[in-house]
Amino acid sequence: MGVAIHLQVNGKSCQDEVEPRLLLVHYLREHLGLTGTHVGCETSLCGACTVLVDGRAVKSCSMLAVQADGAEITTIEGLTSTPEANGGLHPVQEGFWEKHGLQCGYCTPGMILSAVELLRENPSPSDAQIRRALAGNLCRCTGYQHIIEAVEYAAKKLRARKR
Repeated sequence: MGVAIHLQVNGKSCQDEVEPRLLLVHYLREHLGLTGTHVGCETSLCGACTVLVDGRAVKSCSMLAVQADGAEITTIEGLTSTPEANGGLHPVQEGFWEKHGLQCGYCTPGMILSAVELLRENPSPSDAQIRRALAGNLCRCTGYQHIIEAVEYAAKKLRARKR
């Protein structure tokens, strides 16, 4: 028996009937085709499935799709349509590109969305604050330093735009 849900995903209205036990990560990937949200551990440890739910970074493997009813969801695919992206890459995405903050890319969408939440709350984070904000996102390829530099790059760019 399905449950009706209504949500905004990347600015588009979505209405579906889903099984009550369907995880948000599987709804996004399988029902909407938004495969940038990665399935990693399915235990909420790795952060590969992180999306923004009403502006907050949430591990979508730890949330049922029915719990997102009425919410506004932003995935990595929708980040370029945010005001900060201004029609191009979001500054955090640009930072990951410019500062080599990715290798295999599996963790990258979750890292980027966690960093977006951080920079919306704190436009001038310290190195320690960046590390704390990204602590729930694991990367097995990098030493994290380039990821920190990517977030610092984005913070600087976003602050410069507000001047």
